Amino acid sequence: MNPQRAIRTIFVVGGCLLALPASAEQALQPLIDATPTAGLLRLPPGEYRGPALIDRPMRIEGGGRAIVRGNGKATVLVVRTGSATVRGLSIAGSGESHDSIDAGVQVEGDDNRIEDNTIDDVLFGIHLKQGNRNRIAGNRVTGKDLPLGMRGDGLRLWNSRRNVIENNRFRRVRDLTFANSPDNSILGNTLRDGRYGMQFVFSPNSLVEANDLAYTGTGIVVLYSPGLTVRGNRIAHALDGGGAGMTFKESGDAVVENNEVIHCASGLTANAPPNDVSVLTVRGNRLAHNVLGMYFYGEKGGHRIIGNRLEHNLTQVMVSAPGAASANVWQGNYWHDYQGFDRDADGIGDTPHEILAYTDRIWMDTPMATFFRNSPSLEFLDFLERLAPFAAPSLVLRDPRPKMR
Repeated sequence: MNPQRAIRTIFVVGGCLLALPASAEQALQPLIDATPTAGLLRLPPGEYRGPALIDRPMRIEGGGRAIVRGNGKATVLVVRTGSATVRGLSIAGSGESHDSIDAGVQVEGDDNRIEDNTIDDVLFGIHLKQGNRNRIAGNRVTGKDLPLGMRGDGLRLWNSRRNVIENNRFRRVRDLTFANSPDNSILGNTLRDGRYGMQFVFSPNSLVEANDLAYTGTGIVVLYSPGLTVRGNRIAHALDGGGAGMTFKESGDAVVENNEVIHCASGLTANAPPNDVSVLTVRGNRLAHNVLGMYFYGEKGGHRIIGNRLEHNLTQVMVSAPGAASANVWQGNYWHDYQGFDRDADGIGDTPHEILAYTDRIWMDTPMATFFRNSPSLEFLDFLERLAPFAAPSLVLRDPRPKMR
């Protein structure tokens, strides 16, 4: 008798021991089928063939050493149930179809837990479809080695609410997308090498906190998604494409606070609020070393810009039309280029901080002239106009109580 054929692998299935020959790679689906409802399938180290489907509540645990490898043609693991747990697996080898959204893990159901898995060589990482109250935490997702536009999303939520997305790491993916998915919590995630760090489309009332996004085309994009709280995030090196650290369009009644946005094309971009309720409250943020600190477009203001730090941005604030920023509420911000004094040492400048548009208006009003921004010719013309204005400059904003430090 061949000694190798006598070796057996021991599985824990629903609290019972199941012995199977280990001379060849096992298919995962029969092991799932043999697990009773609400049972435990603990996979020993080894490689298991996918794709596989979980269609009833159960727990699958791999201890970080069980590898589930797809056939390169579909989603590797589909969870189509509620109250299931997938923990500690290495999942790899999805298909490459955008039409069928080939992913490492697809979840369709409520109250599931997808935790501490390593998901590699997949088109889409985790696809949550019509699922509520799920927890996606501690996963490590790396997309296929494809050009940026050909990649899939590291995480995609569609028509899903009250989920917790926490402490995941994403690398070499396209976007983290939340579509028609309100009331979610996105906490402490990291993304490197992507297109959009996060994009929210018709997904109001979510909490986006303590995430770290870098080397993406754009940081956080919010479209038609009011009521977001964007707090304590770090966004850096968003210079390609739109290049904004944070972008809000028709997404007022939001709080943007204590974020750090560094070395982006624009720190914050927002349209004018359509009414007095749909305003942004922007406070306590640090916007530094960006091409534009803030950019506002539209002809009506009303956003509340309070207690922020704008440091060493090439242009502190840009507007699309006179009045787009001056109608905002500016109060107690720190401006590194403030030229006033603090003679009573109360930490507040003695005179207001004003930003006036001189020659800047040329490239603000004529986008094609942006190419010449900061060129010697425009800089010289701007110097002359500030020295002896040809016409009254436009007021971009006025902060009556600028902070000194």
